[in-house]
Amino acid sequence: MAVPAAASAREADGYRPPELTGLADLLARPARERPDARALVVGAGRIPVSFRVLSALADDLAARLAATGLRRGDAIGLVGANTAEFVVGLFGAARAGLVTAPLDPALPAPELSARLDALGVPAVLIGPSAADTPPPAPPRVPAWPLRVEVSPGGTAAVLADTAAAPRRKTGAAAELSARDALVLYTSGTAARARMVPLTQANVASSVRGICATYRLGPADATVAVMPFFHGHGLFAALLASLAGGGGVLLPVRGRFCAGTFWDDMRAASATWFTAVPTVHEVLLERAEFEHPGPPGPPLRFVRSSSAPLNPATQRALERAFGAPLLSAYGMTESSHQATSEPLPQDGVLKHGSVGLPTGVRLRVVGRDGRPCPAGVQGEVWVSGPTVARGYLADPVETARGFSGGWLRTGDLGSLDEDGHLRLTGRITTIISRGGEEISPERVEDVLAGCPGVAEAAVFAVPDAVYGQRVGAALVVYDPECAGAEEVLRYCRDRLAPFEVPERLEFVAELPYTTKGGLDRLAVEARYAR
Repeated sequence: MAVPAAASAREADGYRPPELTGLADLLARPARERPDARALVVGAGRIPVSFRVLSALADDLAARLAATGLRRGDAIGLVGANTAEFVVGLFGAARAGLVTAPLDPALPAPELSARLDALGVPAVLIGPSAADTPPPAPPRVPAWPLRVEVSPGGTAAVLADTAAAPRRKTGAAAELSARDALVLYTSGTAARARMVPLTQANVASSVRGICATYRLGPADATVAVMPFFHGHGLFAALLASLAGGGGVLLPVRGRFCAGTFWDDMRAASATWFTAVPTVHEVLLERAEFEHPGPPGPPLRFVRSSSAPLNPATQRALERAFGAPLLSAYGMTESSHQATSEPLPQDGVLKHGSVGLPTGVRLRVVGRDGRPCPAGVQGEVWVSGPTVARGYLADPVETARGFSGGWLRTGDLGSLDEDGHLRLTGRITTIISRGGEEISPERVEDVLAGCPGVAEAAVFAVPDAVYGQRVGAALVVYDPECAGAEEVLRYCRDRLAPFEVPERLEFVAELPYTTKGGLDRLAVEARYAR
């Protein structure tokens, strides 16, 4: 079954998504029409930074970068937490015509260097990390420290030490051009991280689609929960908010803190936020004592993405926060969002689904290469203006993942009669037990509903007879309700016999990636013995 792109504009009710061509002009309209409006809220003092000031800082940095001899289409690394330095570095590089490669400041130095070397950037901008200390400077790449000083009155200055001469462009960067805007790295949880080039047109289409889905405008504001070096935080929280003329609060030290989150939301007068399920679950656990209730921020909606959200958790979050919780789906290769549940006034919310296409075409394809009928599981394929052209310096994986204008996501799912997508797992994580194919995500979803279970990770256990058996690692908050017998009894009532876990590991915590998804490679290494 194939589903066409949903409308990307909502002109019938007067809403029009922002016009833009890419990163370089993303701030142009709000800086022109609402120059003194709040774009960012930064620092411990929660100081507002206007669009006028942010735009001027980006222009200042762009001039400094141009003076280094870098040319349009050259790549530059950007390492830092969710701080003013990251935002200014991103837009300054864009206005200089450079292609920005954001990187996690918490990466070990060898991995950071390996990624920068593989891309072949001439230099890297270094901002503060979440630990308030500079990330390790890669030894073979010129490092340019970047600082933004903001006064209590909202004036600001950018300090950039670009004295170190940039090196010659090498490696995968040779494949880039001035039409490109970003190079993002895949999460690398099931395989090595790959480099995804995204064009200015990819960025513009993605941002417009997100703005249109949620009708983001000048009256909206959010708190940056997800890191900007991944698509979730970058496209949904930062770029879509600013393009719509809204504001973004950057938490102290540039990272999410559950203890200050609702204070940040109040300070920003936030109307929405987006996060991964693990963050939502943390906030739900603390909601009874910390959520401010009706006097709190005027939430229009809450968004969840980057990993499956249990429908029971979704309903509990809606009750706790008093706002609809909308599940979205996307990946780095699709410039983040590909589908989302609609706002309640725009369509039906179907808990357990990730909604309808947002500016892309979608199909679910069977093993025979043909679209599947409604309700039948297959691989999710995506096509449209947000989809990348492939991977840098990796023709084999590009040929495997991109075919005839379609991105073969590797995700399994089905479409219902109305075109809503339900995800059922990953092709690469399917457990094959004696010829039966088992989705770890389905078993995890059942386990998450078991009384006393806080988190669950399902993995394959090698077996000489069946090939693989089902194992599960569990984090429990009530051992009396969630002992081994109680968990297995719960599963037997809700799963097929071959899906019931045959090994249970009770653990203190599960490994997660910086993107917020379950780190399945780490789970397998720890427990699939």
